[in-house]
Amino acid sequence: MGYLLDANVFIEAKRRHYGFDFCPAFWDWLDTQHAAGMVFSIEKVGDELLSGNDELSEWVGQRGARFFLPPDDRMLASLAAVADWVRGQRYRPGAIGAFLEDPDYYLVAYAHAHGHVVITHEVLCLDKRQLKGTRDTAEIQPWNLCSLDLPTASEELDLEDSDG
Repeated sequence: MGYLLDANVFIEAKRRHYGFDFCPAFWDWLDTQHAAGMVFSIEKVGDELLSGNDELSEWVGQRGARFFLPPDDRMLASLAAVADWVRGQRYRPGAIGAFLEDPDYYLVAYAHAHGHVVITHEVLCLDKRQLKGTRDTAEIQPWNLCSLDLPTASEELDLEDSDG
């Protein structure tokens, strides 16, 4: 089992507590966890982050497909399962359509296909007029997928002991 990072994890880390100039150890830790086969993201998240034209987009560009995994046959097959589940939840058609066009859809499908855990900062929204991405699908769906925030995930990955 690995952890798939949502775009907001990278963005919030850069903007808040783990800026590249203030806390480069965080970004090194991500590389270390990736090398250990624990932390990844997907191509669509990478594409979203590359559009920023900043330090984060440079960091993403240096890692490419080895960190930001391209679609594979298992993920493509899971897209249908995720879409069917979302359509069966009585969300408004506009919310469903927006989700199915969002990178979160692909992130959830990749996690579903490979048994990974999604790490996100998104908040669960039970309002059936909206579908807010990874947190909604992770909290109330029928498959083995859960969604963690970064502090919880870093405890599970033993962030505090990463230098030893």
